[in-house]
Formats: sequence, structure tokens, C-alpha cells
Amino acid sequence: MAQPITPDQQPTTDTPPSYQRGRLFRIYNHYRVVVSVILVALLFVDPINFDSRFRAMDYYQAGVICYLAINGFIALIMLAGFQPRSRHITVSILMDILLLHGLLLTSTGITNGLANLVIVSVAAGNILTPTRIGTFYAALGAICSLGISAWSVLVFGDSADEIVRAGSLGILYFAAAFILQYISRRMLRSEALASSRARSIAELEQINRQIIQRMRTGILVLDRFGRIRLANAAAEELLFGTATEDSKLPSRGRNLPRPLRRGLDAWLKDPAPRTEPFRATQTSPVVQANFTQLDQQRGDQILVFIDDMSRVTQQAQQMKLASLGRLTAGIAHEIRNPLGAISHASQLMNESPNLDEGDRKMLDIIERHSRRVNGIIENVLDLSRRRTADTDLIDVDKWLSAFRDDYLQTQSNEHQKSDEILLRTERNLPLARFDVSQIEQVMVNLCDNGLRYSKQATGERRIELYAGVTADGERAYVDVRDFGPGIAPEHRVSVFEPFFTTDKSGTGLGLYLARELCEANQAHLSLVDDNQPGCCFRITFAHHGRMI
Repeated sequence: MAQPITPDQQPTTDTPPSYQRGRLFRIYNHYRVVVSVILVALLFVDPINFDSRFRAMDYYQAGVICYLAINGFIALIMLAGFQPRSRHITVSILMDILLLHGLLLTSTGITNGLANLVIVSVAAGNILTPTRIGTFYAALGAICSLGISAWSVLVFGDSADEIVRAGSLGILYFAAAFILQYISRRMLRSEALASSRARSIAELEQINRQIIQRMRTGILVLDRFGRIRLANAAAEELLFGTATEDSKLPSRGRNLPRPLRRGLDAWLKDPAPRTEPFRATQTSPVVQANFTQLDQQRGDQILVFIDDMSRVTQQAQQMKLASLGRLTAGIAHEIRNPLGAISHASQLMNESPNLDEGDRKMLDIIERHSRRVNGIIENVLDLSRRRTADTDLIDVDKWLSAFRDDYLQTQSNEHQKSDEILLRTERNLPLARFDVSQIEQVMVNLCDNGLRYSKQATGERRIELYAGVTADGERAYVDVRDFGPGIAPEHRVSVFEPFFTTDKSGTGLGLYLARELCEANQAHLSLVDDNQPGCCFRITFAHHGRMI
């Protein structure tokens, strides 16, 4: 339950904050200690003349010693950590005014120089508590001064000038109170306004930092030598494969990826041309960098925007698929029906007993290519019919183990009992969010390709599945590795292009469709170059909190 705010703790613009009030009062108490020590020291200077001039030397000496003792005690408790509140400060100021007037009364009267110390006490009270109580300090000081002067005139027969001097002191008390109250209030209000604006600026800076850190566009600030001064989480992820929201900016001191460095050098030479898209690493998405000067006058800092081209490509492909959907209706009617008639006619001709070996080879070619064309049409139809991903939060370890068992069972039903799938997983895999049916379709495609190419190179249908964690520790990935002949370096950049294939019987749409399905789940399918035999395809899942 929240504690109520006491009057001493309640922030206002008419009183200094508690920490500032305590600091000012500590300074004022140091002043009082010094004054009281001086007064005690003066007792030992020509005490005979003091006895002849002072009205009550014994009381004066006792008052000075008590004043030193009280101020010393307050200094000690404040040194021990005591924090004075408003009421403590008020009692202390009232005690000063009364004690100093008591010393005036027992010494030489209002003409004593101690009267000037009362002005300091009244001024200090109005600085520490610039409220109505400050006026009360001035009124109390004036009353005490007039009382002492009147008592001196009536009892000791002093001149009436004592009363005039007391009135002058009273005017000084009120003048000091009003002027210092006005100045203190103006200063406090200015300080409160400055503090409020500082808080607003700090909050705005925090909001801006959060916005920049959570932007999907990568932002870099570089110096003129290309060193990273600032990088948001999206830039970390797109360029270095890690994402963090730490404001300490761990990218500081890292070297720029070579493609980005080449783009920066080219931009510094000629800012007009647009830089070419690039990949920071082989597993990172294609990005586009745009450069601009952060400070147009000095020109010593460069602002870089890193855009993920896969999202732009995804939007373009959505438009393409919309057009493709309209086209497939015509494909189904205009191509599949004649193709079915051709395939059916070839099957009927193949049943004829009068065909020679050459004719049967020609019919086999017709049937094989009819099946290939039909497969292409089916894949195109699958692209156009693709539904929106229905994502769920998945335990990757359990899902991958279940997928392996189901896949092997399916292959066993198709009389492929020799298939071997090795499974390795890291511990404490983070959860991932994706559509199970769509990602399983990708995995089936990759496993089918891997088993087929492994058999071509080794004679064994064997692949390896490995589930791990990205460098930032927040995203899971799955590697599908085969032991086949691998992909030639000149073909690595084209494996995900539609209709590209090195297999004469393939359609060239399998990997293209697999990447499309991964993009629909905000996952990333890439070909990993790790200098090991065969091919390794990696599915890097999106962080389960980053899906939109």
C-alpha cells in the first residue's frame, strides 16, 4: 500500500527540495559554529573591559557557551547522517533569533555588533523556508530588537536613539525577508521549470532510444573513418546476426562488413549513385544501405539506414502472387486439360502390341515430360493458393523430434527403409513461432532433396538435422545437411531462383517455394557455406516476440 506524502516530503515550487534544503542548512550551521567559536574566543580577550561594559557578563558567557554547544551538537548529528526537516529548520532559526537577542540583552544592548548576526539569521530563514514563516522571523526579530531597546531606555536610561536603531533594524529584517523570499521563489520556480524540462528531455530521449532500438530499419552512426558510433538492434541483427536492446551499444569498435565498407567508400567518392544490395554474411538477408551526412556543417558523422530487402521483395512477391492467382485459372483450364489428354493418349498407345522399341522410348519421353509439366503446374498452383500463416509458439526440440519420426515412418511406408536421419539438438533452445504445416512442407522438401543427393554421391540415403541457437541467444535455427556432391560456387547465388535446377527431372520450384513459405513465417532460409562436404540449408526462425 502506498504511503501518504507528508508535508515535508511533498514537492512544491515554494520550498527547496529536501536534499537541497538539507545541504543549505548544513552550510548555515557551519557558519553558526564558526561564529559561536569566535564569540567564545573573544571571552578570553580583555575580559576586564568586558565586565565593565557588559550588563550581565555571567549570563552572556553562559549564553555564548550554550550557543556553541547547541551548534556543535547539531553539526555532529548531521555528520552522522541526520536529515533535517522543515520543522527542525524552523526551530533552529527561531532559536538563533532568540539566543542572539538574549546575547544582545546581556551585553551592551542593541548597539552591539551582534545585531548584524540577526539579519543573517533572518535572511537564512527566508532562504531555507521562503514562505510566511520567513515573515514571522522578521517580525520576531523586530519585536525582540524593539523590546531590548525599550528596556534599555527605561531601565538603564539609554538614549532614545536606541529605539530608532531598533526600528531601523526591524526595517532591515523585513526588507531582507521580502527581497530574499522573492529571489528564492523565482530561483525555485526557475529550478523547478529546469528540472521539469530536464525530466521531459530525459523521457523524450528514452522514448527516442526505445523507438530507434525497436525500429525494423537498421540505423548506424559512423565517424569519418567508418568506425561504428551507434547501432540499433535491427542493424545488429541484419549486419552481425545478433540483436540487442542494450543502450551500451556492443557494436562499437566492430569492423563494418566488407560489402558495407565498400559501399561506404564508393559513397564517399561519389554520393550520387545508389549502392547495390548486399549480404553481410552468407546467412543474413539481402539489405540495402543508404548514406547521409549527420552534420551538414562539420560532416564528421555519417548516418546509415539499413533496409531489409526481403520485406520489399516479399511485398513485390505478394503482388506477383496476386497476379499469378488470376493466371493459374487459365493455366488449369488451357494447359492441364490438353496435357491430360496427351498423357492419356500416350498411355493408350503404350498398350498397343504393334509398337517397336523406338516408339516405346518416344512414348516414355512424352509421359516423363508430361509429368514434369504437370509438376510445374502443381507447384505454381500451390504458390497461388498459399494461405496466410497460422503461427503458434513451438518447442523446436520436441517438434523436430516428432517431425523426424513421422518423416521416417512415411518413407518406410514407401519402402525406403534404408533412410537414415541423424538428429542433434542443443540444450535450452528458445521457443519459435511459426505455422507447423508450412514449415513441415519446407522440411519435407529439404529432406527429400538431401536424401536423393546423398544417395547419388555415397550410395546411402543419409542426412543430418541439427537444431541450435543464434549468436544472440534469442532465436532457434535448424540445419538440414546432406552428404551429396554439393552445389558449385557459380550456382550458389541462384539456388532459390524460380525454375533454376541442376536436375534434369526437377522443376526448379522446390527451393523457391520453400523460401517463400519461410518468409511467410518471418523465418529465413539460407544456404550455409561451412567448407564441409554436401550442402547445408539453414532455417532461422524469428524471435517469438518479434512476429507481427
